[in-house]
Amino acid sequence: MRAELDDHLTHLPAQAPRGVWGAVMLAIDDRGAIDWEATEETIARLCAAGVDGIYSNGTAGEFHCQTEPEFDRLCDLVAASAARARLPFQIGISQSNPRVARERLTRASALRPAAMQFTLPDWWPPSDDEVMRFVGGLCETAPDTPLVLYNPPHAKRRLTLEGIARLHAAVPSLVGAKLPGGDANWYADMRRELPGFSVFVPGHTLATGFAQGAHGSYSNVACLNPKGAVTWWQMIRTDAAAAAKVETRIQAFLATHVLPFRARYDVSDAALDKAMAAAGGWAPLGSRLLWPYSSVPDEATATLAEAARTAFPEWWE
Repeated sequence: MRAELDDHLTHLPAQAPRGVWGAVMLAIDDRGAIDWEATEETIARLCAAGVDGIYSNGTAGEFHCQTEPEFDRLCDLVAASAARARLPFQIGISQSNPRVARERLTRASALRPAAMQFTLPDWWPPSDDEVMRFVGGLCETAPDTPLVLYNPPHAKRRLTLEGIARLHAAVPSLVGAKLPGGDANWYADMRRELPGFSVFVPGHTLATGFAQGAHGSYSNVACLNPKGAVTWWQMIRTDAAAAAKVETRIQAFLATHVLPFRARYDVSDAALDKAMAAAGGWAPLGSRLLWPYSSVPDEATATLAEAARTAFPEWWE
């Protein structure tokens, strides 16, 4: 049974990502600066949790607020931490300025990550020709480095599955994408348009996504409890019915206890991820974000911690 479930994983190219990957999040001190010592400890604990890999500068990693020296320092720290743990890592080079993103790729590719994640330029939504020019330019800049497109629902330019397939055909180093998923028809289109291409879906939909042919997740569930996310991933591959029940519990928890924070405190998705990490208590992380963004208040995080342990007691045993 497990071999059948894993069949679409084994048909991926060797360099294509698969499994549950944990987001590197920044510890922020009382002055609003990055606490590098606490961030390093957070990365070490994430690596020790059993995730399939780690990645920097996703939404939860606050890539949009980092200076270039901070970006370089974090890349070095992630690479060194992953090397000690013998774990693959990805680096996010996303930047609203495409020229800066390309410069980040040039510098970070020397660290030999498993892949580079990128978003499309977003101050002015790029046309089809501009998307092709941008992604092709990334490939030309670091031709030996696999690329992963991050195209979330709030991107100013959302690509269709057919568009991603055309991009993949033209840019051979593009090996995967983080996408929002969809209904059964969306997954049928995904399987048709993107064979041999790694598709990651949101962490809280991973059981459904994997059953429909997705290959893993850059997991928001791992923000809350990375060991819990790993345990669930193992269940997804061995007991689909039980995993589906856990997915129902996860989505109910998010809908009841996490998503209301967005309107209540007028905060970003990054703030929700950081609040879950603070509530999870698995690392020296608070809910504070880099300036000028608002975070979920500490008292709400404490309540969220109680709710999480009630909802998933087996993750904190």
